[in-house]
Amino acid sequence: MYGLGSCSKLVFAVAQTPGLRLNGGMTFALHNLQRGFRVDRRAFRALAAGLARTAQEERPPQGAPWRALAVILTDDAGIAPFNQAVMGHTGATDVLTQRYEPVPGEPPGLIGEIVVNVEQAWRTGARLARARPSWSPAHELALYLAHGLDHLSGAADATPAGRDRMRRRELRWLAARIIPRRLLLRAIP
Repeated sequence: MYGLGSCSKLVFAVAQTPGLRLNGGMTFALHNLQRGFRVDRRAFRALAAGLARTAQEERPPQGAPWRALAVILTDDAGIAPFNQAVMGHTGATDVLTQRYEPVPGEPPGLIGEIVVNVEQAWRTGARLARARPSWSPAHELALYLAHGLDHLSGAADATPAGRDRMRRRELRWLAARIIPRRLLLRAIP
């Protein structure tokens, strides 16, 4: 379990980690801090690049395009300190998003950070798959990523109407992609 100080150090370490270049030069870093599930990193990077491109095209950024995106994959215990630090809420949640504008002297462009709860994606995706066979834990993980990117694009879900607009947009983004079930698998102990 992370304390608030550890959470801040982790975010700083993630921000300093070099990543891949995607979407016209945007840096992308993926950090998997959980061990209960296997995430296909190559498929996840491809999905993140495609969704980030769609999010920026559909909701163009004010000013410069996105400069960097870090995605942190964690579990219930790992996301709880982020949830406390960012939202002031106790316990686990599905996804958290942070936007950072450049400080004077830095290159232009938004810096985004998305913390995704893989354990909750597995649990919720498996439950939903019983009623909707076309859904899977991999789809739920992809939905959490799309939701985080939608927030980075400026969308808000503070009202029921805002939540509905975001969910429709995110499901449309996912419908345009093939989500491989191998994206998220249960780890073999």
